[in-house]
Amino acid sequence: MFLKYSEMWDMDLGGEPSTNEIPHWFGNAAYVVVGGLCKLLFRYRVDNRDKLRAFQGAEGALVICNHTSFFDVVFMYLAARPKQWVRLMGRDSLFDNAHGLLGQALSRVGAFPVKRDTADMTSIKRAVRMLKRQELVGILPEGTRRGKTDRVPSIHAGVSVIARMAKVPILPMTVRGVERIKQKGQRVHFPKVTVDYGDPILVGDFDFLPKDERVEACTWYAMRECFALYYRCAPEDVDMAALFPETRDYAPVFAEHPIPRHTSEELARAARTARAERAAKAAAKAKES
Repeated sequence: MFLKYSEMWDMDLGGEPSTNEIPHWFGNAAYVVVGGLCKLLFRYRVDNRDKLRAFQGAEGALVICNHTSFFDVVFMYLAARPKQWVRLMGRDSLFDNAHGLLGQALSRVGAFPVKRDTADMTSIKRAVRMLKRQELVGILPEGTRRGKTDRVPSIHAGVSVIARMAKVPILPMTVRGVERIKQKGQRVHFPKVTVDYGDPILVGDFDFLPKDERVEACTWYAMRECFALYYRCAPEDVDMAALFPETRDYAPVFAEHPIPRHTSEELARAARTARAERAAKAAAKAKES
């Protein structure tokens, strides 16, 4: 019944069949209570959820989202339930709040910590292991809420590093409306909220670039997809130079060299085929020996 939250960071949740899974009772109860309240207060809906569902039982996926509110992570979690779980990566300082009670709650729904503004290899390797177990991992590459601090918005390229190491696709998404829930100096509002998923991205499609630019360019491209969903426009119409003034603008590169578009069904089908081929080879090798 009682588990240290640090133990749960390395337990399984929603991936390959496992005997070492985080108990589901708390996560299920949280989904019913929090999901019910959000449905009542924000009338939220999820568009294109089939793009997430396609990976169920096929392979892991790294889900990313632009960051405008604390509620982003709430809806990232709710949108995947009840059929899937998203292992959310959150800053480490959250887990010790309320004498560790918040850490218990976050860990029981699958969250795990990362040290912000550092190359936290422990968290990176943990995320890679989760993805290789066919789990979903959710990350906010901007690191902090847009417009809520005096920090200049930036993109953390670690997203593409994790996806490359785990050999999984990146799935962009957005949450529209949450930025209007609580604005500075104003009362709380209850706007309609919409979660929307885009098409998956393969890190390998960026190998035409110099090696030292690939992960940064891939993350930039994936974030542009998130903002295209958020603004409901074509990716080429997103002004990334204005959104990230201190980050290189890769728009001219991708205008000259368009990145192939993929569907979730296509990638999930390829993952199942590859896994079946590996299993057949292993069986044949075992038979020979």
